[in-house]
Amino acid sequence: QLQLVESGGGLVQPGGSLRLSCATSGSTLEDYATGWFRQAPGKEREAVACISSSGRSTNYADSVKGRFTISRDNAKNTVYLQMNSLRPEDTAVYYCHASAVPYAYWGQGTQVTVSS
Repeated sequence: QLQLVESGGGLVQPGGSLRLSCATSGSTLEDYATGWFRQAPGKEREAVACISSSGRSTNYADSVKGRFTISRDNAKNTVYLQMNSLRPEDTAVYYCHASAVPYAYWGQGTQVTVSS
């Protein structure tokens, strides 16, 4: 069993930055591939970024490529999402996700609002 708790969301102006954290417990994080998803009002949940269990491989949605960076610190059991050059379109609830066959886990989500 893996528990995920996101933090770091909030209100930020366009062009600003936030760093989201996903603290994990209950299992060994290095066994899991992890990622961040988001869901904006009226839209489907979408994958934002993912990182392999080793941290050697990452992938990003085209909409965030070059602005967001996913990373993980297995020693601290934590996954991060650094978000720079934020836009109003980035406003959403951001969810941390972890998977290892045959299981998948989700955090509770953290709200990110980009507005002036």
